[in-house]
Amino acid sequence: MRVLVIEDDTTLGHALEEFLTDQGYAVDWLTEGDRVQGALAAQTYDLLLLDLNLPGMGGLDVLRQLRLDGNQVPVLILTARDGLEDRVAGLDAGADDYVTKPFELPELAARVRVFGRRRTGQAQPLLEVGPLVFDTVGREVRVNGERLSLSVRELSVLEMLLARVGRVVTKRQIVNSLSAWDADFSENAVEVYVYRLRKRLEGTGASIQTVRGFGYLLDVDGQTSE
Repeated sequence: MRVLVIEDDTTLGHALEEFLTDQGYAVDWLTEGDRVQGALAAQTYDLLLLDLNLPGMGGLDVLRQLRLDGNQVPVLILTARDGLEDRVAGLDAGADDYVTKPFELPELAARVRVFGRRRTGQAQPLLEVGPLVFDTVGREVRVNGERLSLSVRELSVLEMLLARVGRVVTKRQIVNSLSAWDADFSENAVEVYVYRLRKRLEGTGASIQTVRGFGYLLDVDGQTSE
């Protein structure tokens, strides 16, 4: 999942970028509201974490403009404004959720996971596909009850394939979802992670198939949902 953080406090911005990246998300970070439109024109995001007190164009104005433009990207407001009127104004402007500062990072992570489940149509924190069980809260995969040792990137690639089991996921979709502006993550890197995942999945009844010219799909016991 690709997340855009708009936060002018550099300490908090760095902390959010590092924390969410460690959680397996691709994170881009802006400090000015005026730059949001350009970022959204250049890249598709799955979630915006939006501060309200921004230099130049304020967070509420950014949000209102997004909705006026018809952009329905989910927005989670992060702000020190904790009054009822402020919360109502943010939600009325089109926000999907609201967190007041200071907040605990585990709570933020839980809220971000909710958006991730909405995105894939998954209601529960456990994603079960054949012998594979992916815990979106604990960020781990088990095969027949045994924990599968995966790196953060490997886990993120497998998560995309699990959420779309039986459907093709292109290399470009994986790159767009997992790479940040300053990250050296390419389609060649995707091939490396898929190769490693194939080795990890050997003997589990699940395999990653290459659809030449398109991408990859996760096949469980020779069955797909297409």
